[in-house]
Amino acid sequence: MSFAAILRIALGALRVNKLRSALTMLGIIIGVAAVIVMIAVGNGAQARVEDQIRSLGSNIIIVFSASATFTGARSGAGTLQTISEDDAYAIARELPDEIQTAAPVLRGTGQVVVGNANWSTTFYGVTPEYFEAREWTIAEGRGFEPAEMNGAAKVALIGQTVAQNLFGDENPIDQAIRIRKVPLTVIGILERKGQSMSGQDQDDLVLMPISTARKRILGATALAKSRSVGSMTIKVRQGVDIKVAEENMRELLRQRHRLQPGQDDDFNVRNLSEILQAQEESSRVLAMLLAAVASVSLVVGGIGIMNIMLVSVTERTREIGLRMAVGARGRDILTQFLVEAVTLSLIGGLVGILLGIGAAKLIGGLAEWRIELSVTAILLAAGFAAVIGIFFGFYPARKAARLSPIEALRYE
Repeated sequence: MSFAAILRIALGALRVNKLRSALTMLGIIIGVAAVIVMIAVGNGAQARVEDQIRSLGSNIIIVFSASATFTGARSGAGTLQTISEDDAYAIARELPDEIQTAAPVLRGTGQVVVGNANWSTTFYGVTPEYFEAREWTIAEGRGFEPAEMNGAAKVALIGQTVAQNLFGDENPIDQAIRIRKVPLTVIGILERKGQSMSGQDQDDLVLMPISTARKRILGATALAKSRSVGSMTIKVRQGVDIKVAEENMRELLRQRHRLQPGQDDDFNVRNLSEILQAQEESSRVLAMLLAAVASVSLVVGGIGIMNIMLVSVTERTREIGLRMAVGARGRDILTQFLVEAVTLSLIGGLVGILLGIGAAKLIGGLAEWRIELSVTAILLAAGFAAVIGIFFGFYPARKAARLSPIEALRYE
């Protein structure tokens, strides 16, 4: 018997019991949809972590000044200025094989004023190395020129949040802003970075030359009287073990600060890559766990197919005997029931794909979660559904193929 004839007979048998066929497919439909939704949610979480890694810059180490102690109470990191611009330049100079760049950073807060509008934000005094370390590009305008860095020029770059709150739809390039009564000309707008791992808006900031921050904005403070800075952003070269680079950098800073063996560091080091890699790994494990849990639904659906196919074999025993009596071979019967099981699985898989895509988009819209639909996951779910049909349909099909024609014809 040709395969086309077997397929026609199998589809005809499924059409006879439409409701039962639909209920049988329900397990596969739910299973495939669940797999697609769960993988989409897991991939979305992983993609968000990857975006945050890119927004912070890859292979980043941040060095903070030590904390100060007043009357027994310790303040936060950076309150005691123990690192300097020279430390950053020494790190880049002394560890060229491990450190790609080192950027000293001065930080302050204040109101940014434009006409009658104002906005409270954070400003940073930086060097050109900061943009390389953070992998931050300029969306509009230009960066700082060497003469502006050396001359403490009154220029600034602003983040997208500051631009939106102060200028709205107006172009801020070449407009004047005031920070602590010091006028600065906006020469550029930074690319959008989004939220950090802690939920902080990275676009809510103003960048200016470090000399401008020190001499003009922070000129009345003790910080302006030295080359000390609050932190340094260090970018480790690709392929270099970040832990080794961190230890070598720590040893160099201890030598420069003349710290004796056993004496505590007068600076704090944070390795962001380890934190981000841990979160990325957690997201990956979560995605795999969600997919595994959803796959259980497919197995349950396969068991449902096996049950229904066994019932079908029992109900059609006389039909099987009659077909064998007129010349059908065992493999024809086996193929027919396998085709029925696989057809149920494939139709259920296709419906499940459509339902899963729709459900994933609906969840993403209602819950405001990031959803990443994967073509590979969709094809994998459909293929798994077909395998489920073959695996769980084989036993009933084999049972049908092994029936004795005489006993089948006598079956009541």
